[in-house]
Amino acid sequence: MMIIAGLGNPGQKYSDTWHNIGFLVLDRSGQKNNFPDFKFSKKFNAEISESIFNNEKVILAKPQTFMNKSGQAVKKIIGNWKLEIGNSVVVHDDIDIPLGKIRISKGQGPAGHKGVEDIIRNLNTKEFIRIRVGILPKKGKPENVEKFVLQKFTKKEKEIIENQIKKAALALDLLIKEGAEKAMNEYNE
Repeated sequence: MMIIAGLGNPGQKYSDTWHNIGFLVLDRSGQKNNFPDFKFSKKFNAEISESIFNNEKVILAKPQTFMNKSGQAVKKIIGNWKLEIGNSVVVHDDIDIPLGKIRISKGQGPAGHKGVEDIIRNLNTKEFIRIRVGILPKKGKPENVEKFVLQKFTKKEKEIIENQIKKAALALDLLIKEGAEKAMNEYNE
């Protein structure tokens, strides 16, 4: 069994913002692999979609706690199913990776990402897999990162993001089918 948590902020106000890339990747992956529609679970304070993928039960989760409290929902879900933390995946935006790129990592610190920081704090470990979707603009890191991550994509950016979301969903498929190492070898540039 595997849990894949996509990070973002709940509500229409935040859809199509940089910080919601985790949600967008899970939406794409779920649609592509015929997962049922996400349903809100009060118990986990997350939108959940469960299915069998590659002969394994996979739970897609979109915490509805706001980014900085993502760890609360992830901890409840992992605890409920008594999942191995090393078999858990977190998909999120990363301002330190150029737009258009993705990286897969395991056991790394949060590097300033508040959602990942909260997950590490709640799980008391960083030994989970991460699919980090790059959002660093060509012109470099914005002066106010907190403001930037909550901005909507422009039309041009949306095209780049669409390709990136597709790529991250494919990386997620490979990770589930053949493991993190294979996915890292294939997608980390």
